[in-house]
Amino acid sequence: MPMTEQATGAQHPQPRARNGGPSSASVEHLTGAQSLIRSLEEVGADTVFGLPGGCILPAYDPLMDSTRVRHILVRHEQGAGHAATGYAQATGRVGVCMVTSGPGATNLVTPIADAAMDSVPLVAITGQVASAAIGTDAFQEADICGITMPITKHNFLVTRAEDIAHTIAEAFHIASTGRPGPVLVDIAKDALQSKTTFSWPPSMDLPGYRPVTKPHAKQIREAAKLITQAKRPVLYVGGGVMKAGATAELKVLAELTGAPVTTTLMALGSFPDSHPLHVGMPGMHGSVTAVTALQKADLIVALGARFDDRVTGKLDSFAPYAKIVHADIDPAEIGKNRAADVPIVGDAREVIADLVQAVQAEHTEGNTGDYSAWWKDLNRWRETYPVGYDLPEDGSLSPQQVIQRIGELAPEGTIFAAGVGQHQMWASHFIQYEQPATWLNSGGAGTMGYAVPAAMGAKAGMPERAVWAIDGDGCFQMTNQELTTCALNNIPIKVAIINNGALGMVRQWQTLFYNQRYSNTVLHSGPDADGNAAKGTRVPDFVKLSEAMGCYAIRCEDPADLDKVIAEANAINDRPVVIDFIVHEDAMVWPMVAAGTSNDEVMAARGVRPDFGDNEDD
Repeated sequence: MPMTEQATGAQHPQPRARNGGPSSASVEHLTGAQSLIRSLEEVGADTVFGLPGGCILPAYDPLMDSTRVRHILVRHEQGAGHAATGYAQATGRVGVCMVTSGPGATNLVTPIADAAMDSVPLVAITGQVASAAIGTDAFQEADICGITMPITKHNFLVTRAEDIAHTIAEAFHIASTGRPGPVLVDIAKDALQSKTTFSWPPSMDLPGYRPVTKPHAKQIREAAKLITQAKRPVLYVGGGVMKAGATAELKVLAELTGAPVTTTLMALGSFPDSHPLHVGMPGMHGSVTAVTALQKADLIVALGARFDDRVTGKLDSFAPYAKIVHADIDPAEIGKNRAADVPIVGDAREVIADLVQAVQAEHTEGNTGDYSAWWKDLNRWRETYPVGYDLPEDGSLSPQQVIQRIGELAPEGTIFAAGVGQHQMWASHFIQYEQPATWLNSGGAGTMGYAVPAAMGAKAGMPERAVWAIDGDGCFQMTNQELTTCALNNIPIKVAIINNGALGMVRQWQTLFYNQRYSNTVLHSGPDADGNAAKGTRVPDFVKLSEAMGCYAIRCEDPADLDKVIAEANAINDRPVVIDFIVHEDAMVWPMVAAGTSNDEVMAARGVRPDFGDNEDD
């Protein structure tokens, strides 16, 4: 998971842990269900994405009377989870979803795992069968605490009404502090139905939960010395910087040091793409400059990043000349994949602020880094191997061009949510991200079906912003039913379907590594007798499907219509808009580091191995 920091939940009025019970708070006599809704109101939850069922039903009755919590009825529980994640990523607040027991709860497993991988503050509330029936294989019973134990930061099984209020307070506190993550609260039906007393704030008892936020001064000084002594440093920025609200501090540090900055897939927007110090995104499909900068660096300063396999490639050949400064709020991540020469445990905002002061102190003593030769190399690579694409020779739509024009024509501050696959990588490269929290995607889990519900959640949380979902035709078919939710709840997102008629990234691998044997990757039509896709048919028809769900829908196949269609979508704000972009099926994502290979083997394009003009391995 990307390393993440404490500031995420700061916008919510979080209750404080106390040894004693509430003193001056008024006491009310409520049901457990009423206590649940009151608790959500008090922790500042203003939006809940959910779907009722038998065991959670008691909670839905008092929810109807709440004037502080908006409930958005989804069409599938997976949509509720991803919507809560999108809400959290866009707003910085805790996302909340609520579903019933058994299959309702298990349908949340994927979005919970997704939130865990990307360190998203999420509270998932599930109904459970009555406490006396737990363990009897009762109707719609599932041990959701046991199922989600490996993918939650913490989870609770509540069987008493009097435990509901403090459990909700603890869940929000855990989800939003330290390294953010998902917390599950499973509540037995009889606990919701029983009577209890309610007072706020409740006492919280979380022994052993004390996230370290302030970094050790000695480690900060050591890191500053390495930065000023280095010849080829790189600031390797992960999603933790975004979670900590440390983007302003990052800009100060980068400009103070003059070191190149590379931002991971989860960190896009934490440092402006247009900034001259930004060298791009690293990783399997990162820019040649970013990938190579890490490989040839003599110092990597990792801030809220986790050295995941998509960034490092073959781990034992990653950055062979580099010393490592690794700053993270989660001590378990430091040294997990790459040994750190200077480990720093702390909140990214505090770490970077302290680093700024320590580097300034080094400069005052006359110790400044000289990176002129390094920037000469970096600029040569940047100019020689920019991220780009070729237009199709047959005059059809280029998917890269579609995504690039959506980004260029979008209103300032637009939030983009992407599914997973080729369109996700193109969206990371060909849209400029200048502000934090404008790029949402499933980075760690790689969840198909993420984009539409995540965009819905982002728009619900940030209604004044334009929100585009960049989706593939494969991803879109997994969760498009949430467009109905958008249409009925006045959530006017815009969806671009990058429709190449195939599972694009899988097809790309089949092209490159499986001798162009396209086994089960064609989507829009069934195979004929020879196993080839029937031409001229598109099932489903996304325009008709979207219209049936209450959306305004357009199909675009001609590049001459591209700008007009995008402008039309941007002008419609009273309902969801879906554009079915029919794009060339053979477009590929480049650059690329093949899975399991070294980053030294990065390919700038098919058959194009970069020549870096040096033979030294210094």
